[in-house]
Amino acid sequence: MAMKNKNSPRRILIVDDHPMMRTGLAQLINNEPDLKVCAEADTSGQAVAAAMKLKLDIALLDISLPDKNGIELIKDLRALKPELPLLVVSMHDETVYAERVLRAGARGYIMKQEGGQKFLQAIRQVLDGRIFVSDKMSARILEVFSGRPTGESSSPVRRLSDREFEVFQFIGQGIGTRDIAGRLHLSVKTIEVHRATSRASCT
Repeated sequence: MAMKNKNSPRRILIVDDHPMMRTGLAQLINNEPDLKVCAEADTSGQAVAAAMKLKLDIALLDISLPDKNGIELIKDLRALKPELPLLVVSMHDETVYAERVLRAGARGYIMKQEGGQKFLQAIRQVLDGRIFVSDKMSARILEVFSGRPTGESSSPVRRLSDREFEVFQFIGQGIGTRDIAGRLHLSVKTIEVHRATSRASCT
């Protein structure tokens, strides 16, 4: 097998359903001589197809995608391409999501409001085989592992499974059981069970 040229740019996939976000990130990345966006996707289906077809060094993923929850996409990509590092780029609060995406198999979490240099730092850190989270989140995670969890770490929402958490989000958006079932390709009965569990855990 041919050896990869060490001087060739690292190849990046951007997965986000907002065209302006993809364009902005691509411009930032492509201005760096050691980085190159080689594909973009706005759905999880497109992301999986690109990951299977192309030689990638890292994928940048949003959590909110039209066809599948980003956490489920992380699990899919980890199963299909376990060697591909994943960095989540999201508008959602890291205190709610960061640990969840790391458990799913991502190597980092950065919020969309961060500046360009912080994005580049996160990308390079994950490419170097390290985990990237904010300093605040890093301290929180270290506290949990040290056996001194913060109040947030024992919150009811954190005890939900990823699927229950997904249903909980839809409930918060005012979406009905039948519509949730359709979106997640599950039976209404299964959603009712998840709904009851999430309600019981958070009351």
